[in-house]
Amino acid sequence: MAHPTTPDPVPENPGDVGADAGVQTAHPDPAAGEFTAVQASDEFQELRRTHRSFVFPMAIAFLVWYFAYVLLADYAHDFMSIRVVGNINLGLILGLLQFVSTFGITAAYVHFSNKKLDPKATALRERLEATVDEGDLK
Repeated sequence: MAHPTTPDPVPENPGDVGADAGVQTAHPDPAAGEFTAVQASDEFQELRRTHRSFVFPMAIAFLVWYFAYVLLADYAHDFMSIRVVGNINLGLILGLLQFVSTFGITAAYVHFSNKKLDPKATALRERLEATVDEGDLK
């Protein structure tokens, strides 16, 4: 009996019967070689380096900022409870700045991606699509 959350296989053609009914065979991707070649290319490696040059430092910076906030909240009660305006203290402001920094990082990444990553990725994709289309014509 099949697992209750796993649907029974349905044949592609309801008239199919036999041991292989409903089993779809995997067809090799004709472009697999082209994908591998592009992945090994200097152009793709440069795209990866460009992406990592933004993502890794930004992730490290955010994690340092986040853990600094958590540690201050846990161990520096007097510092975090300094009143800034009325009942608003430094802990509240720094907590809200966590959200602001998250949105800022997102906006910075979108800008970086639009300027640096997307043009390179588009060129790679267009080259790959042209190679695959030429291969289909053969």
